[in-house]
Amino acid sequence: MASWNSTGIDEDQVLVEEKRFARILTLNRPKQLNAISFTMVSRLLELFSSYETDPCVKLVVVKGKGRAFCAGGDVSAVAHAIKESEWRKGAHFFRKQYTLNYLLATSSKPQVSLLNGIVMGGGAGVSIHGRFRVATEKSIFAMPETSLGHFPDVGASYYLPRLRGFFGEYVGLTGARLDAAEMLACGLATHFVPSERLTQLEEALCRADTSQPSIISAIIDKFSQTPILHEQSAYNRLDVIDKCFSRRTVEDILAALEEEALKKKDNWINSTIRDLKKASPTSLKISLRSIRKGRLQDAGQCLIREYRMACHVMRGEVSEDFIEGCRALLLDKDRNPKWEPSKLGLVTDAMVERYFSRIEDEEWEDLKLPARLNLSASATSKL
Repeated sequence: MASWNSTGIDEDQVLVEEKRFARILTLNRPKQLNAISFTMVSRLLELFSSYETDPCVKLVVVKGKGRAFCAGGDVSAVAHAIKESEWRKGAHFFRKQYTLNYLLATSSKPQVSLLNGIVMGGGAGVSIHGRFRVATEKSIFAMPETSLGHFPDVGASYYLPRLRGFFGEYVGLTGARLDAAEMLACGLATHFVPSERLTQLEEALCRADTSQPSIISAIIDKFSQTPILHEQSAYNRLDVIDKCFSRRTVEDILAALEEEALKKKDNWINSTIRDLKKASPTSLKISLRSIRKGRLQDAGQCLIREYRMACHVMRGEVSEDFIEGCRALLLDKDRNPKWEPSKLGLVTDAMVERYFSRIEDEEWEDLKLPARLNLSASATSKL
């Protein structure tokens, strides 16, 4: 479980190597699949903040130790805090995490993330906002929050709606798992490099005395290959995804999918329907609203809104699905959550709207993001 103490940062959870003008950061909780703890977020925030003004740092490489890049945030620690009536501790964790996401999205120093393994939830937050995302044959990406009674956060409402068509809605609502070829095709990854070549790539990046994205991209290109998109890939069903997931409500999306299922026998359509029906109805509705809002907002606005939503989720005034999801999937592991409200039709527009409103608590305030100066063109485009 994460420590909630902001002092005495444990550096071992993030290993730091200095190689000329490059810094190699290794997420180091392999037994927990590098799940992002409060300690890890604090350390990364400290490091990236210092790199911004350090002329000796021109490039940052982020990777994970073991078989995962990062399997998400330390959700069980947040759930434990809520059960102890300490939701503000969870809010403190999310505030730091979302500030880190913003720093990465607007960083003046290029970040290369080596996504060699599982990349989920919070792991996407420390990688997808960076300039370069290198997938391998071991990469698996997912935003599985709706099955946990949460919603795709860490800035997902910014990057998901910027994927082609309505693929972001599909990924965010269903928690679908994507392989490296799908990540590259939809834009979540910028390159594909076989895992056996990552060490050579890292060495080449460290030799490059530059912050120039074009030069860094050219170096990665030398090691890159084009993975084959599987015939059964969801990305090959963009026509159906766009037709169904462009609908206005979750009920409309499900109805459109069920209509498609009647037209042709397709296991993918049936499994997509099953995934939606297993997820928290409240989570599905607030997630769709969040992604739709994100289409018209910048990265900072998305994170500020997601912070409000996360605080409402933790307070559990509208629904306690997050605690129930954690119980069913992470604690008891019976994989049989009892959602409340139990059906989409019972989740009203007024209930959904509550998640996007300010918290009615005198001690609470909106997420305040740091001012950003001397931004690169790619960072400015996110604001």
